[in-house]
Amino acid sequence: MSLKPTSQEKGLLRQLHKSQEQYLEGWLDAPAHIHHTARRMANPPIERPQSRKEFQQLLTCLDIEPSQIVLEEKVGFGVKTADNGDRLIAKWEAHTEYYSYQIWHIPQNANTPLGFGPLSFPRYVFPFSPLGLEVNALDIVITPAQSYDQEALATLLPGPQIYASQVLEEDISVATSFTPDEHGRERYLIWAPTASRLLPKLPRLIDILITLENYTHLILLPYKAFSRSVDQVQIYEQRHLYQRSVITKELKDAKHIRLQQWLEGLTHDFLEVGRLADSMRFRLSASVPYDRIVHSNTQALQEHALPGCRTLTDYVHWKITGVADGYQQLVSRIHALEQDFEGTIAVLRTKVELVLQEQNLAQQDQNMKLLASVDQTTKSQAMLQHTVEGLSVIVIAYYLSGLAHYVFKALHDVGLLANETLASGIFVPIALLLSFGLITWGKKRIHKQHASSSDPPQI
Repeated sequence: MSLKPTSQEKGLLRQLHKSQEQYLEGWLDAPAHIHHTARRMANPPIERPQSRKEFQQLLTCLDIEPSQIVLEEKVGFGVKTADNGDRLIAKWEAHTEYYSYQIWHIPQNANTPLGFGPLSFPRYVFPFSPLGLEVNALDIVITPAQSYDQEALATLLPGPQIYASQVLEEDISVATSFTPDEHGRERYLIWAPTASRLLPKLPRLIDILITLENYTHLILLPYKAFSRSVDQVQIYEQRHLYQRSVITKELKDAKHIRLQQWLEGLTHDFLEVGRLADSMRFRLSASVPYDRIVHSNTQALQEHALPGCRTLTDYVHWKITGVADGYQQLVSRIHALEQDFEGTIAVLRTKVELVLQEQNLAQQDQNMKLLASVDQTTKSQAMLQHTVEGLSVIVIAYYLSGLAHYVFKALHDVGLLANETLASGIFVPIALLLSFGLITWGKKRIHKQHASSSDPPQI
């Protein structure tokens, strides 16, 4: 099979390995009918290899021979020629956030009429629903050696407004309405006076148009979530403003329970704002570079509006002007709100620490008073103990003297002692000494037993 009259079959693979523009210049022709679709990946590192496998499945379903397939990590091509000479080219590209399909139908007969809608390649059907969220879908018809006026364009392109201009500083015209048709595709019509004027610029033009559509839709894709987030941020801002005003008024006399309630409420709101911030940063972070890509491609179109029509750039700029800036302003607002919550929470934590310090100081003062009271009680108990010990000596001495008096009286009755009263009087000091010694010995014995029970056991 030879897709280029002067090329051998193996030349196809060399051509497919070249850049996209070189590939299209070498193997595409006009007229042509193109279906393009772009799908956003929720988890690109995982879904990008899956989209590659999906493209391999598409090539198998289209019965494209392996010798006519080139498949690399992020780009792939497959070419098929029908029995009637019509050419079908399937192209897959994986980008940072999305991947895309381009299906080209190039009829063998340049006079074959082409129209919008399903591709008329023999027995062609797209066999499955692609992976991911649809970003956009395009239906592009390329018709050289024809011209269209406003009335003709209005019959071909749905929608109230036609955007048409000459592009790339050539006599090449592009028209669209940016309105999806009954198949959910936006229609583009490309024409030029001759195919020789159109073909050298066609690959670059198709690339610019598809890039404009993809990145414009990617910028606008999170707009609904952005609108909801704006309302949520405003609610949290008003709530935090009210909370802060209440805290400012009551903070001086606030007790620990009240402070704890404030902290719990603010921490919950802070976590919700943080979750919202992470979600919005993920969805909106790429809007600025996407906006630059769109503007650089609108400049590359080098448009001149056709009579009675507006340029494609007018529509694109109208749709995205201020959107990326609005996204970034929302991210900045959320970041500022996070900082406000952090500041208020920090103030409350400082207040809690001060309250705890005051409570600790009050507890320490109470402990000091308690220790002083215990010390006074201990001194009183010590004085009382000394008094009791002194009385105990006297009591014991009294009982010893009484007992000794009975002994001395018995000895007097048997004639062994002459004066029992004198003996009793002499024994009184002795009884006092004995009582004092007995009390002292008992105290030492008790202290010794207590000390031995308090010592740790030796291993």
